[in-house]
Amino acid sequence: MTAATLPAMIDSTTVSRFPGAELVLPGLEDLAAGRLTIAACLVSMARPTIEKSGLAEGFRPLRYVSVPEQTLYRLLRAEGGDPYGRYNSLSRRLVSFERALRRTLSARNRQS
Repeated sequence: MTAATLPAMIDSTTVSRFPGAELVLPGLEDLAAGRLTIAACLVSMARPTIEKSGLAEGFRPLRYVSVPEQTLYRLLRAEGGDPYGRYNSLSRRLVSFERALRRTLSARNRQS
């Protein structure tokens, strides 16, 4: 499944404009394919919000990372550079995505 075929509950055009979508959408695909990536760890960290939104529907069963925070840090450390700074930056981006997702769902629920 690609961003263009996300479930109707939240359309791909809306989601693709959210801050952090460039991490979350590939992360969903990575999890569906069983790939352990930075993006897959981020999606696993946001699992409750993503599942509640219906964003994960339509993908093959997602194999979430069991300890995503620690795994993310380990992957970042393996890449070199400043893993602490990158971890915090990615976490902030993910929180922004989750907020945008919740706001959109809340607005849609009020309109219903």
